[in-house]
This record gives sequence, C-alpha cells and structure tokens, in this order.
Amino acid sequence: MYQMTPPQPVQPVQQPPEEPRRMSVGQIALIAAVLGFVVWYLVTALTPEAEPFGRISAGTLGTRYQGDCLLVRDETPYDAEGLTSIEYIAEEGSLIYRGKTICNVYSSGFSTREMTTLQDYRDQIKEYQLKLLRSEVATDARMEKLESDVMSRAEEVRAIVGGARGNMSNQESLLKSAIEARQTYLKQKYSEDQRMTRLYDDEQSQMQRITSWTKQYAAMTEGIVSFYSDGYEYGLTIHNFDQFTPAQVRAMINGTKPEQGAVQKGKTTIYRMIRDGYWYVLMMVKDSAWNPVEGASYELKLESFSDTTVKAVVQSFTRSGGEMVVRLAVQSPVQPILYIRACTGELGDNISTLKVPARAIYYQDNMAGVVVVDGQYQTFIPVNILDRRDGAVFISAIQQGVLAEGQTVRLF
Repeated sequence: MYQMTPPQPVQPVQQPPEEPRRMSVGQIALIAAVLGFVVWYLVTALTPEAEPFGRISAGTLGTRYQGDCLLVRDETPYDAEGLTSIEYIAEEGSLIYRGKTICNVYSSGFSTREMTTLQDYRDQIKEYQLKLLRSEVATDARMEKLESDVMSRAEEVRAIVGGARGNMSNQESLLKSAIEARQTYLKQKYSEDQRMTRLYDDEQSQMQRITSWTKQYAAMTEGIVSFYSDGYEYGLTIHNFDQFTPAQVRAMINGTKPEQGAVQKGKTTIYRMIRDGYWYVLMMVKDSAWNPVEGASYELKLESFSDTTVKAVVQSFTRSGGEMVVRLAVQSPVQPILYIRACTGELGDNISTLKVPARAIYYQDNMAGVVVVDGQYQTFIPVNILDRRDGAVFISAIQQGVLAEGQTVRLF
C-alpha cells in the first residue's frame, strides 16, 4: 500500500562567511599622510608665530639684602619760642647762601591788628595820591612813562598766568621794580604836601612798631632750606647716628622720636638747613647670616614715593637681640630724600650686566654670541655667558663697547 508523507522543508544552502577585506599598504599610507597633514595644519595655524627679534636690556647680578631704613641728613634745625606767626621769604627746598634772608618771625607781642593798621595807612596814601594826580592840569611825561611801565609789566604777568611762555619769577621782580619806581617818584613829586608827608610818617612809625616785634632770620651757612620738620633733627644727627643700638633704630623707624634736650622743649621749629652732597642710612637688614664688609661699596635702592638708587659705603654694623643695623654713608645729592625719614630699602653687591632672551644666543664656530640687527645689516658679536635665569641670559661682550642697552638682536 502506498503511504504518502508530507513534504519536508528544504534546508537553505549556507554560503561560507566572506573574509573581511583588508586595506592595501598604499591606502594605509594615504590615510596616515592625510592625518599628518591635518595635524600639521592645525599646529601651524593655531600656534602664534615666534617673535623674530628681541632687545638687549640692562641686568644686574649679585646678592640682595632687604630691610627698613632710617635716613640721617646733615641738617640743623632753628627754633623760637613765644612766636605768633612766620613770614616765609626764601623758597621751600631752595639753595640758600650765607646772609640771605630766610623768614621773619613775629613774637607773641605782635597782633594782626598792627598789620591792619599799616595797610590802612597805605590805603590812605594811595587814595590821596590818586586825588592829587586827578587834580593835575599839566601833563607829566615822566609820570606817564612810569605808569606805562607798570601796566606793561602787569600785562606780561597776566599773559604768563594765562599760559604764555616766560619766567614768572623774573616778571614779578620787574613788576615790583616798576611799582617801586613809580612810588618813589610820587613821594618826591609831592614832598611839599603836608598831608602826604604826615601820611608817610604814620606809615613809617607803624612799620617800626611792627619791626620791634619782628626777628629776621638769615642763613648762617650755605645749604638747602626747608620749612618742614619731623622732630628727629634734634636727637638724630650725623654726629651720633652710629651710637644707636638696633633696638633704638627699630623704635625710631616705628615712629618713636629720639630724646630732645631740655633747651629745645617748648620751642617751635621755624626751619632747617641741610648740607648737600652726603647723608647716612641706618638699615635694619633682615638677613641675619650676612656679615657686611666695612669700607665696601654696595648699591642701595630706597623704595619711597620715587625710587632712589645710590652707592653706599658700609661704615659699621651691630648685631643685638636677633637684629642687625648696618650704618651706611652715601655721597649723593640730598634733594631726593629731603622729606623722607624712614622707608624700605634693598642693598646689594650688584654687577651691572646686559641680558637678552635665551633665544638670542647663537653659536658660531663653537663660540656663543648674539646677532645684532642694524637696519639691513646683521653682525655676530661673541659674548661671555654669565648666568641663565627666568628665560633670560646675562651676558657681557668679549670686546668692550660693542653692545649696549636697547640694541636689537635676532632670535633663533
């Protein structure tokens, strides 16, 4: 008997898996070349171009010591007691020669009422002079000339005040001379007038009265005059500055004034005279391990309102209580430190050198040097390398005088 069977599903024929296709050596090289080009382009496009040139600048090498400084000037204070006011005649900070008037000091018996009375007499003289001049019938050629001189000088002063070029001090002196000449002539012109004579006598009497309460101070020696005082001038002098201990110097730096004599107490300082050309410094050095060399010269930089750098010579030094005071002598104008008593300072045995960027150093025939650029010309200059620090190289030219601050050098 024939037996029927259901049809069986046909099994698909599985193809063998294809092997992944491999890149050829040429393709790999091409991709690597493209990636390299992209990296190179990004680096060159985003990286700023290095500067091709630099400059030679000034540099210093050496050890530096910092500390607080107390300044000592060769100055003499002048004082008075029982004064009412001071009339300053000399200019503040100016050089005064022996015999020149510095100021007028009014004693306690003087009253401003006396000056008011004097001005009242002068106003009366002026008004009466104008009255007499207006009553003149005939033309006075000399008076007109004197009046014209006064007006011309006054206009010149006014022009300088308004911004014109000129010396104000000279113009004021010329104006004063013109006014005095006019006044002298008026006094002679009306010398026979009794009222005018009486007014002049009243003026003269009042001036003598004021003079009796006035003491005029004139310079005893040549020096710089100053009307500012801090009270240190009496107890801290060039004759005793080397006698103070570190503790005493520290106290003065902190504001404690040196002891004054009994004679100075109760008096008012009028002015001080300062000898120029030299001064001294008491420096509290913070480096306690340093041993200064007496007689050695150092570079001292005082940091104040305007930095001052001078040469200082060690006179002596003292250690006490964990601090050291170094006493320094300076041969330099006193004007820059005329109003400074205490400040910070930096002392060093510096050697002045030149410095250039590190990329400026170029080797030619195994010799270090720099290439100086002068217009279209470039010159190789051999140098000695003294030190390398913070991206700069300190150098000195083998041949003196061929390198200077501000010259342009090529960078490599």
